[in-house]
Amino acid sequence: MQKDVPLAQYTTIEIGGPARFFVEARSEDEIIGALRWANEAGVPVFILGGGSNILFGDDGFNGLVVKISTSGVVFEELDSSTVAVTSAAGEEWDGLVSMCSERGLAGIECLSGIPGTVGGTPIQNVGAYGQEVSQTIVSVRCLDRETLRVVEIENADCGFSYRQSIFNTIALRKYVVLSLRFRLRSGRPELPEYPELRREIEASINEMTPLMLREAVMRLRRRKSMVVDPSDPNSRSLGSFFKNPVVSLEDHKRLCDRFGDVPSFVAEGGVKVPAAWLIEKSGFTKGHVEGNTGISTKHSLALINRGGATAAELIAFRDKVAAAVEQRFGIRLFMEPEAVGA
Repeated sequence: MQKDVPLAQYTTIEIGGPARFFVEARSEDEIIGALRWANEAGVPVFILGGGSNILFGDDGFNGLVVKISTSGVVFEELDSSTVAVTSAAGEEWDGLVSMCSERGLAGIECLSGIPGTVGGTPIQNVGAYGQEVSQTIVSVRCLDRETLRVVEIENADCGFSYRQSIFNTIALRKYVVLSLRFRLRSGRPELPEYPELRREIEASINEMTPLMLREAVMRLRRRKSMVVDPSDPNSRSLGSFFKNPVVSLEDHKRLCDRFGDVPSFVAEGGVKVPAAWLIEKSGFTKGHVEGNTGISTKHSLALINRGGATAAELIAFRDKVAAAVEQRFGIRLFMEPEAVGA
């Protein structure tokens, strides 16, 4: 166990003060041991994966941070067209997507390039280009943080919805994700509806494979600096900083009547409006600079650390952007990453 470990180095946005205590757990026994120690010592615990969706405050975390670094992937053929994939929570998510796509397994290829670990994906029900991880999850194997007992939670009991699950709502802080079991299909992937991605694959759409679709997604994400690259300052971010708001059909019509053709996608409960479009139309375009923070030059939904930014600066900028969108469109934006002590 280490003390006073700077957390900025463990996040993709490179912001965050020190953890009072820090453990990197490479096995389930080490995870259990760390939690047992914290329970006995009365110390709060934060579970850290890849740090791609976390904004730590400038004062850090006054407790124990447990970084999950477990590994292991198992493939099990269920029938001629279906394969079960079980992955440890500490595996790199994009590494798993790559592995599955190369084997011709479909179902998560549109989630390529998303940083973080496998264990972080069900918490927020990670999604992109029309796919959500909940569509392929069979079950989530978890450790109950209070009893230190292992439980298996079936998909239907995970409470999945847009960017939500029981793991970030009603069961927040109750479980530690240990591993996930997925059900993937062999063969041709479902073709995406998103126009941007459809245009990217148009020339080879009749021969599409999971690997080809993954490569197309990666090309799009790289062009937007939405793939972590130490040489690209635009990727010093937390990816999409705001959730795409879902509005009612009536509110969408109101927006179109006032602002013309508003881009949208059909969503559960109404119509999803791209937050990036709302942000740009509110005066915050790509490359906007706000002191040590700003907006990526390639993607208006990514707030970035331009160098030396503090959590306080980023939060202030977040509030400024959200206030401008609400004033212009009457729509409130909500932050997608988790803020811890910020």
